[in-house]
Amino acid sequence: MFKFTILIIEDEKNIQTFIEKILKKQNYKVLFASTGEEGLNLIRSQCPDVILLDLGLPDMSGNKIINEVRTWTSTPIIVISARTSEREKVRALDQGADDYITKPFGTGELLARIRTSIRHSNKLTTLDSLYIRPYHFAGLHIDFDKREVLLNDKVIHLTPIEYKIVSYLAKNSGKVMTYSSVISNVWGPYADDDNKILRVNMANIRRKIEINPAQPKYIFTEVGVGYRMQDDSMDCENGIG
Repeated sequence: MFKFTILIIEDEKNIQTFIEKILKKQNYKVLFASTGEEGLNLIRSQCPDVILLDLGLPDMSGNKIINEVRTWTSTPIIVISARTSEREKVRALDQGADDYITKPFGTGELLARIRTSIRHSNKLTTLDSLYIRPYHFAGLHIDFDKREVLLNDKVIHLTPIEYKIVSYLAKNSGKVMTYSSVISNVWGPYADDDNKILRVNMANIRRKIEINPAQPKYIFTEVGVGYRMQDDSMDCENGIG
């Protein structure tokens, strides 16, 4: 019995075949589309659980697909592209993609990103969402109702701004959140997009929660793009994905 349905929107047949073998070994149901229009039709008719999207399609830009899909569904979108520029990554993520993997990529990395996207999607569609349930990973515990951060059962004192940053990243754990999305969420949509103040706050946060700020285990920097908080362990313990 299939666990989840994955739609691959990719015009290179060798990439399609490679990903199909990976996913079928993990018992995923796989759908294919070689053009953007075909992909949009399958998203509407088949309602896949995750979309793997190449940006360079023959009939339209993958960015156009992201924009259109986000007008009517929150289905996780993972961009898989040979485009490695930070600008391309930021653009796709800000438009609504959940993750971005550059070619070539490893089997383990792809499967981990898919599991994370499915877990995050499940959080958004269940009553017991992450916005209510605490975040927990390797001794770091965040209670959103109490606005409390604990590290190995000791209270960590964060400023209001530091808490808003950590809370936003934790609620989206496992996903890359761009600098602009963090700034907009914390300081408001009309805030200056200069991320210097964000970097200063992040340095303070890491000094408070990381054993070695230079080698973080909770909040990782995606250079030139944003931050990714370690996926919380709650769903892993429950066996989702």
